[in-house]
Amino acid sequence: MLVRTRTLTHLDLLEAEAIHILREVAGQCANPALLFSGGKDSICLLRLAEKAFRPGRFPFPLLHVDTGHNYPEVFAFRDRRAAELGERLIVRSVEDSMARGTVVLKSPTESRNKHQSVTLLEAIEEFQFDACIGGARRDEEKARAKERVFSFRDSFGQWDPKNQRPELWDLYNARVHKGENIRAFPISNWTELDVWQYIEREGLELPSIYFAHRRQVVRRNGLLQPVTPLTPAKDGDAIEEISVRFRTVGDITCTAPVESTANTVAQIIAETAVSTITERGATRLDDQASEAAMEQRKKEGYF
Repeated sequence: MLVRTRTLTHLDLLEAEAIHILREVAGQCANPALLFSGGKDSICLLRLAEKAFRPGRFPFPLLHVDTGHNYPEVFAFRDRRAAELGERLIVRSVEDSMARGTVVLKSPTESRNKHQSVTLLEAIEEFQFDACIGGARRDEEKARAKERVFSFRDSFGQWDPKNQRPELWDLYNARVHKGENIRAFPISNWTELDVWQYIEREGLELPSIYFAHRRQVVRRNGLLQPVTPLTPAKDGDAIEEISVRFRTVGDITCTAPVESTANTVAQIIAETAVSTITERGATRLDDQASEAAMEQRKKEGYF
């Protein structure tokens, strides 16, 4: 009898690994949550969760820590996608932490992005989550590359890069004491290109700002700063209206677009394949000050 076999692609292997990790979290953790912002990485996580757990409900709610300064297109997509899936969406805001006095800005114009750590830790304590599933990838920047798939955080939400659990033969240890937490990263071994290829293969819908559109920007420190009410042009700035897209989405005050005419996923894949600058290096204004910025924020409880 002739037996037909199918050769697995690299996306098949990455998908299988991610599904395994999601099921490990569900099996080992009592009360996990999946971090969902409406960005492309967390959109892939939702599809992976569908493949891991459907036709049943997800064994965890969706959680978004909102700075209050995110792009409205992403807000709208986040709410609509959660409703389509019929899954519970929990939103906690940095503005709530500011009202409680647990977050104090140095100035009204300071970026709220780094203060998400406080709000996340407060949400973990409020709901007693023992694991948070995130869409971080090792290719984003150096601190991400140091982190394990199951990243242990102590009772203060802190990460110690020199004290991590071994993960030999894809064996993961989610055991924690009360108050401690695991951050799990199912697509840690994916690259930005893998994400876009998976989006194309699965036909996933995205917020419109991921595709080329006209937007007013100014050029600062080699990056494009969108001109918005939150990020107005300064005296002497030359405002340009050009075709841009976002490689990543986040707080308006620290997320820069890139110049692009790519308005399909296939065109974005072609651009990504030849890019020589990392996603965060090209788009995150708050990461430019120090190479150690992300590592320090992660030590303090950041995603």
